[in-house]
Amino acid sequence: MSDFSTAKPLQCSRLHWHWRRQRWQRRAAELFGDDRLPGQTLSVARVLIWINLLWFTLMILVGVTQGRGLQILLSPSVDLLLRFGAQLWQPLVLVYQQWWRCLTYAYTHGGLIHLAFNMVVLYQVGPLIEGEIGSLRFFTLYTFTALTATALGLFWHPGIPVVGASGSLFGLIGFAVAYYHRLGPQARPLRDFMFRWALFAFVFGLLVGADNAGHLGGALGGAVFGLAIPMGVRNRRLATPLFQILAGLSAVATLGSLALQGLIALLG
Repeated sequence: MSDFSTAKPLQCSRLHWHWRRQRWQRRAAELFGDDRLPGQTLSVARVLIWINLLWFTLMILVGVTQGRGLQILLSPSVDLLLRFGAQLWQPLVLVYQQWWRCLTYAYTHGGLIHLAFNMVVLYQVGPLIEGEIGSLRFFTLYTFTALTATALGLFWHPGIPVVGASGSLFGLIGFAVAYYHRLGPQARPLRDFMFRWALFAFVFGLLVGADNAGHLGGALGGAVFGLAIPMGVRNRRLATPLFQILAGLSAVATLGSLALQGLIALLG
C-alpha cells in the first residue's frame, strides 16, 4: 500500500533538485559556452561508452576465433587482456617502452560484469560532469585522471596487470567533490553525495580486491583538476583555447594508442 502522505513532499523535493540542477547547468553554459566540436551531436561521455563497448567486443571476437570459448565473456585470460592493452608497468612499459598502455588499459575490461558496472557509472556520472564543464574539459579530465590513476599504480604494484575505466571514473568523482565544493553552499549536497559514493566504492574495492591504488590516483587527479580549473567568467573563457589544445592532444593520444594496440592485437 502506498503512503500518500509522503508522495507530495517527495515529488516537490525531486522537482526542487531538478530545477536546481538545471540552474547550475545554465550557469555553467553561460560561463563556459558551447565547447563541443563542430558537428558534434553526441556527448563525449556517450562516445566513451561506445568506444569501451566496441573495444571489449573486438577483444571477445579475437578470443573466440582463437578457440578460447565463450567463458572469456566473464573472465578473459591475462594474456588476452595484455594483448588488448592491459597496463603492466614492469616489464612491458618500463622495459619494452609500450607507453600507450597508460591509456589503453582504461578501455580494457576484465569481463562483461566489470564492463557493465563501469559503463553504468560513466552513463550516470559522465553527462552530469560534462554538462557542468563542457566537452573539451570533460575529455581532458577523463584522460588526465586515467594517467594519474596508473601513475600511482606504478609505485603501488608495478608488476600486476591492471585494466578498467574505474581510475577515470574515480577521477570524475574526485573532480565533482572539489568542484561542487567551490561552487558554494547550494552545491554542497552534490559534493557530499559524491564523497559518500567514493568512500563506499573504496570500501567495496577493498572487499573484492579491486585496484584501489588506481582508484585513489584517479580521485586525487580529479580533485586537483577540480581545484585548479578556472572559476571566474573571464578566466574560464580565456582558458578555452588551452583546453581545445589539451582535448585535441588527449584525442590524438587516445585514438593513436588504441589504434596501435588494436593493430598489434590483430596481427599478433
